[in-house]
Amino acid sequence: MEQQHAIEQFYYREARMLDDRRFLAWLELLTEDVRYVIPTRHIRLGHLPARGGDEFHLVERELGGAEEAALREDRLPLLTIRAKRALAPNAWAENPPARTRRFITNVEIEDDDACAGEVRVLSNFMLSYSRHGADNHLYSGQRQDRLRRSEDGFRIAERRIVLDWNVVTAPTLALFF
Repeated sequence: MEQQHAIEQFYYREARMLDDRRFLAWLELLTEDVRYVIPTRHIRLGHLPARGGDEFHLVERELGGAEEAALREDRLPLLTIRAKRALAPNAWAENPPARTRRFITNVEIEDDDACAGEVRVLSNFMLSYSRHGADNHLYSGQRQDRLRRSEDGFRIAERRIVLDWNVVTAPTLALFF
């Protein structure tokens, strides 16, 4: 229960940090070897050999694999550039900045590898995105994280964002989910 609470609090602080546009502070929540991925997602027919079982419509089968380009695949250097760019005075796409609100739910510890100092966590998110004079957009999906324990809490070592959309209609995927 303590670990569940600690992870939920970590996620709530992260969401507030991003909604407050504290991107440089958010970078401190990442490990040096972080991997941040939004895979492509396809509409697939059911897997016929698995007809009648749970595997027939597995979400995992809809996601692009290593052989396919992801919608986003970032490491710490690129995430740092993106975070600093959003704060630059000449970042016309972020001036005035968008308004966001992140909702994190259904936090579930999937696997706790205490020996490796890591824990795998699933969570659902909804992100409200609003730009001045533009339509509002809602992003929703699942985050599949690998969190690494540190002296002062957790760090994000890997994040895979599985969007619920079958067609991306929002103006940007440059947000931090």
